[in-house]
Amino acid sequence: MVHDILVFVPITILITGALITKKIAEPMFFASVAAAVILHGKDFFTGYVEMIYGALSNESYQFVIILLMGFGGLIKILQESGAMLGFADLLSGRIKGPKAAMLAAVFLNIATFVDDYISVLTTPFVLRETTDRCGIPREHLAYQTNTLAGAFCVLIPFSSWTAFTVGLLSEQSVGYTDYIAGLPYMFFPLLSVVICILLIFGLFPKTGMLKASYGRVASGGSPVCEEKTENSIIDMDMPENDKPSSALNAIIPIGSLIAVTMIYDNDLAYGIIAAIAVSALMYISQKIMTPGRFFNLFFEGAKSMCTLSIVICFAFMLSSANKELGFFEILIGSIGSTIPAWLLPLLTFVLVGATVFATGGYWLTQVIAIPIFMPLAQAMGMNPAIIIGAMMSGVIFGFTTCLYADPVFLIAAGTGVNNFSLVRTSLPYAVIAAVVSAGGYVVVGLI
Repeated sequence: MVHDILVFVPITILITGALITKKIAEPMFFASVAAAVILHGKDFFTGYVEMIYGALSNESYQFVIILLMGFGGLIKILQESGAMLGFADLLSGRIKGPKAAMLAAVFLNIATFVDDYISVLTTPFVLRETTDRCGIPREHLAYQTNTLAGAFCVLIPFSSWTAFTVGLLSEQSVGYTDYIAGLPYMFFPLLSVVICILLIFGLFPKTGMLKASYGRVASGGSPVCEEKTENSIIDMDMPENDKPSSALNAIIPIGSLIAVTMIYDNDLAYGIIAAIAVSALMYISQKIMTPGRFFNLFFEGAKSMCTLSIVICFAFMLSSANKELGFFEILIGSIGSTIPAWLLPLLTFVLVGATVFATGGYWLTQVIAIPIFMPLAQAMGMNPAIIIGAMMSGVIFGFTTCLYADPVFLIAAGTGVNNFSLVRTSLPYAVIAAVVSAGGYVVVGLI
């Protein structure tokens, strides 16, 4: 009985600490230490070092390192090359009004679906002057970017998110085809996209902060809302280069990333390496940057992901320790014996969403959640596609409402709308989508 209680201590430390401190790194560290103490007792120091080695040797974590370092470097190179500014110039000549500007933002979110960091660093920076000119408040651009960046990353199954999730699912004997089958059950991101589109065409009411921001602009105020922002776990600044280059310098590398990823069985590691290589050939041959400058920028971008990489290492350590402690078996046993199978999709959506909201770690949560809910679904005879859809809906719900998720800080840097205002703008629409999604999961569970 005492053991069954102790195994819940690390996850309690993680969630409580994140709620109190509004941070994720420190609670994740202390949760992993607590897990080591419970698991190894007086030998916890030796055990903790062994946990570090175990996480570093985990193939899924090695894949995450490749993704983070590669995308960090690629984002920095794309920004500093002027490629994104060139892409912005290409778009701006075709934008004639507010609806066209916001639709262009949707298109840009789709075009940069491969990773949410690319999307949130690109969309505000590329389009903010255009949306300002069209009288669109920065709050709307921030809300839409925040909502669509994550939604498209899970709905278009060739992104870094898909690759990461499928890698974790494969450890539970579930794979890519099950993820594809789960797309129709990703109610929250699907509804979020629909709401964003309806708002653009005036077919959905503006409310709360969004309504107030449009009132400010209508009364002669500025579209820009300059506010103080907090610090991010990702140490990535906005680009220094203000000289655009050809839009092809963005289109070709990103296109090669997508194409090579698809050629190599949707393995994003191949796509990242190909995109970096193509960028090097294009930028160096055009004398946009020297080889030395190219590699310096790549290392600078990769370095910006170091803190996140370490925190994810703690998450893998915690997940491994929980497995050894029997956390998953205890939780699955207790849930499985107390709830009917039809409630599992709703429970998955709510718990995953609450955890991401509490911790700000949408990737970290999956490391912990997938080993819990997939075996539970299999034990109950539930279609894994439904649980995958519910889990990814929960991830996106937490992603769009968490005050201290990293993309929120990046969007704040690009729009000038601080994290509190951004979430307050997003919250009414996120709650509407969440309530409808919750009802949907009750229905599919019963059916």
